[in-house]
Amino acid sequence: MPDKQRIMMCAPDHYEVSYVINAWMEGQIGRADRTLAVRQWNDLHAIIARYADIVLQPPQPGLPDLVFTANAGFVIGDIAVVSHFRNTERKGEEKYDHEFFKSAGFKIADWPKDALFEGAGDALLDRGARLIWTAYGLRSDARAATLLGQVYGREVVTLKLVNPHFYHLDTCLCPLTGGYVLYYPDAFDAESRGKIESVVPAGRRIVASKEDAFAFACNAVDLAPRVVMGNASEGLQQALRAKGFDPIVTPLGEFIKAGGSAKCLTLKLVEE
Repeated sequence: MPDKQRIMMCAPDHYEVSYVINAWMEGQIGRADRTLAVRQWNDLHAIIARYADIVLQPPQPGLPDLVFTANAGFVIGDIAVVSHFRNTERKGEEKYDHEFFKSAGFKIADWPKDALFEGAGDALLDRGARLIWTAYGLRSDARAATLLGQVYGREVVTLKLVNPHFYHLDTCLCPLTGGYVLYYPDAFDAESRGKIESVVPAGRRIVASKEDAFAFACNAVDLAPRVVMGNASEGLQQALRAKGFDPIVTPLGEFIKAGGSAKCLTLKLVEE
């Protein structure tokens, strides 16, 4: 990881649950406590700011999910791929994401307008090998993997998501420094589980329990040796410490109502 990471965040000024586009939003319309959400986001911001520079994207009225900056796009070096969302409710974010990356000095990669891709929600850099993990099945298209490989010249490992509660890859898999991977196997089909096991040695796989996975423990931010998480059982925290990591847990329950946690609320802008 670079000496000083830059991380994109967006304040939850307009955050709410006003529609349903994932399983977590069911029954949550109008139930998000924005005051509490702001407090939780500020706590996360303060933790991240200890270890990284934060670049803020301006919030926009009518776009409550803009706060989930992981979905804005995907970057390596000075090249950004801007997301192309599946759901109409989020398509309005694309204009602002494009403006953000351009103003931040990134070159915007060419991308077919009909190829659905939801950024670092469905594309994650491995932290031990020169490869990109990608996912399809619920949000991004399967062909996004081929396109990412062409844009960045990297090996791409494609996984299929099969559980609607884990609709993005970053909800169920978190690459950690040193080639470790924290993940929830039941979010993937059998072939994808086999791919993970073939790439990541058993000693570097950290398996989340169902309880931890449904508490969004895998939706974590790797700031090695720290792992910033919205939730994690004591058992999972001990497993991370045994591998040399320092888990930092900060409650983000208001954002889980919309299907996101620590990783969803952040996007690393310095990736090599």
